[in-house]
Amino acid sequence: MLKSKTFVKKTRSGGVMKIVREHYLRDDIWCGSEVCTECKQESTALQRDPCMESNLCSYPHYVIPDTNVVLHQIDVLEDQVIRNVIILQTVLAEVRHRSAPIYKRLKDIVHEKEKHFYTFTNEHHRETFIEREPGESANDRNDRAIRVAAKWYSEHLKKFESDTDPLKVVLLTNDQGNKQKAEESGLLVYKCEEYIKSLIGNPELVDRLALSNDDKNDITSSKVLFPEHLPLSRIQAGLKNGTFLQGTFRASRDNYLEATVFVQGEGEESTEVLIQGLQNLNRSVYQDVVAVQLLPRDQWVAPSSVVLQDEGAAKDDNEEEGEEEKELRVSAAEAARKPTGRVVGIIKRNWRPFCGMLNASIIKESTRHLFTPADRRIPRIRIETRQADALAGQRIMVAIDGWPKHSRYPNGHFVRTLGSAGDKETEQQVLLLEHDVPHQAFSQAVLSFLPTMPWEITPEVMVNREDLRSLTVCSVDPPGCTDIDDALHCRELDNGNLEVGVHIADVSHFIRPGNAMDKEAANRGTTVYLCGKRIDMVPELLSSNLCSLRSNVERLAFSCIWEINHEAEILKTRFTKSVIKSKASLTYAEAQMRIDDTTQTDDITKNLRGLNKLAKILKKHRISKGALTLSSLEVRFHIDSETHDPIDLQTKELMETNSMVEEFMLLANISVAQKIFDEFPDCAMLRKHPAPPPSNYDILLKAAKSKAVEIHTDSAKALADSLDVARVDGFPYFNTLLRILATRCMMQAVYFCSGMDSDFHHYGLASPIYTHFTSPIRRYADIIVHRLLAVAIAADKTYPDLMDKQKQSALSNNLNYRHKMSQYAQRASVAFHTQLFFKSRGILNEEGFVLFVRKNAIIVLIPKFGLEGTVFFDSKNKAAPKVVFDEEGPSLTVEQHTFHIFDRVMVTISLDASNIQHQKIRMSLIEPVIPGVSVSAPEVQPLAKKPRLDR
Repeated sequence: MLKSKTFVKKTRSGGVMKIVREHYLRDDIWCGSEVCTECKQESTALQRDPCMESNLCSYPHYVIPDTNVVLHQIDVLEDQVIRNVIILQTVLAEVRHRSAPIYKRLKDIVHEKEKHFYTFTNEHHRETFIEREPGESANDRNDRAIRVAAKWYSEHLKKFESDTDPLKVVLLTNDQGNKQKAEESGLLVYKCEEYIKSLIGNPELVDRLALSNDDKNDITSSKVLFPEHLPLSRIQAGLKNGTFLQGTFRASRDNYLEATVFVQGEGEESTEVLIQGLQNLNRSVYQDVVAVQLLPRDQWVAPSSVVLQDEGAAKDDNEEEGEEEKELRVSAAEAARKPTGRVVGIIKRNWRPFCGMLNASIIKESTRHLFTPADRRIPRIRIETRQADALAGQRIMVAIDGWPKHSRYPNGHFVRTLGSAGDKETEQQVLLLEHDVPHQAFSQAVLSFLPTMPWEITPEVMVNREDLRSLTVCSVDPPGCTDIDDALHCRELDNGNLEVGVHIADVSHFIRPGNAMDKEAANRGTTVYLCGKRIDMVPELLSSNLCSLRSNVERLAFSCIWEINHEAEILKTRFTKSVIKSKASLTYAEAQMRIDDTTQTDDITKNLRGLNKLAKILKKHRISKGALTLSSLEVRFHIDSETHDPIDLQTKELMETNSMVEEFMLLANISVAQKIFDEFPDCAMLRKHPAPPPSNYDILLKAAKSKAVEIHTDSAKALADSLDVARVDGFPYFNTLLRILATRCMMQAVYFCSGMDSDFHHYGLASPIYTHFTSPIRRYADIIVHRLLAVAIAADKTYPDLMDKQKQSALSNNLNYRHKMSQYAQRASVAFHTQLFFKSRGILNEEGFVLFVRKNAIIVLIPKFGLEGTVFFDSKNKAAPKVVFDEEGPSLTVEQHTFHIFDRVMVTISLDASNIQHQKIRMSLIEPVIPGVSVSAPEVQPLAKKPRLDR
């Protein structure tokens, strides 16, 4: 049966186009139930005897939720108790339109066979399709479609009633109007909350219910605490006339009463608006997109130096402005002012389920409790649960349902338990969830695209590939590396020149565009390396086996080969798909020993010596052009093989071989970048490193000046040259500290599409063009670059998305986000393992250096462990010593002692486990000795690690 929909559409040129859409209706669409003998169905999802015991529904039944139930109660639907649910096509389409994340979660539930969810295509069934009536809204039409489908199911299943309990259909809706009309139609219909509360033996499900509007009003006070949010229409008008600014809300980790709103201007320009005080923050949550109104200039303030954590007992909803807000304003009035504003409305909420712990109410028998998120930038959340005793000491997940203007805290609901706080597996799961790292097992859809084993290189695969198996190729990697992306060779040619090859795993051969494995890799973006664990971007069969360039096995590669003279000048460059057979998989230390051992003269060692000699020249050339050699401390844990606890912690030592590999990876990336840009100037995937704004260098210049050292920052070369000659007699570590500080001044390198930007320059490498080609096992950007290069050399065919600069740009944004989150997750993993290390080691005394000076604190770097922490001087106590801050220095005088940047200090390091959720490494000052000083430290962070070079 065919229906047609006709409507007219206005074109861009002002004309009118008539559009006719055909809508096919069928009468052979399955109902999906095992009891049905009428539908000719090949498989069924809905069970014959659905077993959800309910006080309301004492008979076997299937459930049909409406759209709003799915959107607001997805956490309940995901529970294993909820089974035999019919998801209508109408509902699925609405959910897809209104929330992509919930749509994905719903699709995942449908694919779980044990959940027995069935998607019924009611919009194409002859008996359940309905036309929209004149004057009927789209929402009302969809509600009617849901009722019609539920009625059809009820009538359809009646045909197969047994002598025992008949099988029925229950419609769930929270819409009073929809519920009333369903009842008038003779349908069984309940509100979601009353149905869930009726389920027998599953009281924990009630905790997972998102609060309804009635519940939200019930748990808030009558006093208005926050200004009303403006409607979207007024916000849009204000944005248009310049009254309001739109930006991303970024809450402070250290001060819950302060935030900034990042406002993106035209081009590269952007600004930050400071927000202070609860009313001005106006119920915004970290990462929300908000509308802000600038305050009059005479009300602008400065960022506060006060550290305020929202801890302890719950604040009363009727509480007046506290001392904390007054202190905030007083401290802010003393310093330079910044643009300050207030949030007037929310444009887009970016809420997600948050990890954290429950703070049980001190009132016995109370079911209302506060949840404290692990991320200090998220406000505490008020939830209702009857499991408070069971959840004590557990890491749990909670979702926000809303934030009424009468409530001091947002309202939310319990989602699930993650495990005991402090447990390694639990804490690892928390850091992955909090940093949005996709870490679920690869789905069967993804795994279905893996090659069958045993795998071998066939004659068909050898077409358009060079056979390089006879070359002396070897790889050099960190110890324990199984995902070997790259290998190298170096040999002398008959004409006296050298041939050098960088051979990269040909991952794009196995991952074809657009399939499930490709989509999953694109979403993950990068492999994430945690302490003792790796979250792969691609399945392990590829990452550690078929794509890994292991020794003595044949592997597919993408090779970049140069003819180079002995002065490291490139004479020719070519690219080819190839087959290699690595002769050795070496660690950096093993390769270094071969190079240094003069008794070894085998081909592999000669290969390494030739590469090392050329690498030194290449590095010298690169630095002479202005490339920066910065510094950051990386730490390595030695893990106990049985307990998997860290038993030692030390900074990594870098060798000549590290630099050797690095130089050729950089050279390959630059060579490939030029090639793909020459071939595809509008859609090449490139990587740039913007030059820092001059203000970023302020702290570096002040630090150097404090030691009578001059640093020039006019260009990357001027900075590099200044750092090379920066020395202080009797202070050998000074240059390293200066380079660590310079690293902090840098901007983040990012991926971009060449057709969407005009600035390609890589500041740190002093290269006019750059990309990532050398790590396709662990970076999706490299897979895209491989595909572009393969098309450029006619080794593979193109596809539409590869040539679409808009889609390439959107992909770049996701890759930049995933890369940033993976770095944060790695740092969090190091921080957690550092806590485990100090938990077993007790109290240690170590040498440190002052890295920054603050108004009431010094930030100390401990080189041995790659840690930095803040030592605060308590100035609130009347008996406390006098603390004087000099911003120009900068310096901090405590009693008779003055602290400057790079001063040497001695500190005591220990683990403070008084707060189980926010355990921290505590630093206390030993030297210099200052009488009467009371010191405390917040969480100590591992030194923010940046790669030495952007390989």
